[in-house]
Amino acid sequence: MRILHTSDWHLGRSFHGVGMLGAQAAYVDHLVEVVESERVDLVVVAGDVHDRALPPIDAVELADETFARLAAGRATVVVSSGNHDSPARLGFNSRLADAAGVHLRTRWQDVGSPVLLEDEHGEVAVHAIPYLEPDAVRAAWDLPERSHAAALTAAMSRVRADLESRPGARSVVLAHAFVAGDAEAAASMRSGSERDISVGGIQIAPTRLFTSVDYAALGHLHGRQVLTDTIRYSGSPIAYSFSEADHTKGSWLVELGPDGVTSTEFVPAPVPRPLGLLRGRLEDLLQDPVHRGLEAAWLQVTLTDARRPRQAMDRLRTRFPHALALGFDPDGGTPRPGPLLPRVDGRSDLDVALGFVAEVRELEATTEEELLLQLACESCRINDDRDADFRMAHERVG
Repeated sequence: MRILHTSDWHLGRSFHGVGMLGAQAAYVDHLVEVVESERVDLVVVAGDVHDRALPPIDAVELADETFARLAAGRATVVVSSGNHDSPARLGFNSRLADAAGVHLRTRWQDVGSPVLLEDEHGEVAVHAIPYLEPDAVRAAWDLPERSHAAALTAAMSRVRADLESRPGARSVVLAHAFVAGDAEAAASMRSGSERDISVGGIQIAPTRLFTSVDYAALGHLHGRQVLTDTIRYSGSPIAYSFSEADHTKGSWLVELGPDGVTSTEFVPAPVPRPLGLLRGRLEDLLQDPVHRGLEAAWLQVTLTDARRPRQAMDRLRTRFPHALALGFDPDGGTPRPGPLLPRVDGRSDLDVALGFVAEVRELEATTEEELLLQLACESCRINDDRDADFRMAHERVG
């Protein structure tokens, strides 16, 4: 049996204000093509189909199109929900989808009930474990503690109980969780685009929970990870953070033989636009030919000028039109001891705003900037006056 393991699509997500739906649709095209060209029998999606519980309409439509295209192809599809998904929304019409060969598993109540497949070597039980909020299952499963490890331990005990009733069956488990050998290993596995799922400071589940199954397809972490030969993260198919600039995105193609996994291959996904990190003084970045290869990339730029250059982003984009994030770290600058308490007593709003500009930029506002700030302060006062008039009129009517 040939398995394609993917996860963390995050349909509907943007990247520093840039809509990613076109890139996500291109990944779907790639996914469908791989399923057909590699003669994939089973596609497993280990959670976070959507980026939020109430996804935008165009993201819902893309998910619907994706599952319809996969249902029309050769492979069976098993999907579990992630911490970004709404279990009820993603799992809507799941019983109808089952009939089409797309199995949406989003309810904790269904943990332990597998999707059963057959190949020339016999039965394969596919157990999908959705993201488990410990508080949601603590009472029902009588968890000994409020943690993800406890919730997953209880879930896997249900999976093992089912597998014990199927002697000779091979097993595939999908789970959306933070799984690692220990806390030290976990620290190096994260990227900047994952939502923290800690509960009471406890978020890591041990790798040993999955060592008894033939293949564990994990989701949640956005970088591909190989915990063991049979326990892997596919990572997100698209980079959603500059911390992922050096990631190769894609899916795992897994061959399941008569006795378990016989081979694994990582299938790279199309790159919508490369990511890059730039650091240096503004004028150097604008002129140095060594950066020519980054002119078409999405960029995170850190300027090291002693003073913040004016209109820095506008000037950067004359050479790097896809610069998206801008930071400042002056060379030779001394770190501040901490946040300073502003002195605002007896000062006008405009004076406080001008002081803020001088403090942050280490340069006083220009005459044009001062006029803009004055306008902004006056607009706020006008709105306050209108609110006061409305409250007084409302009190008179009352």
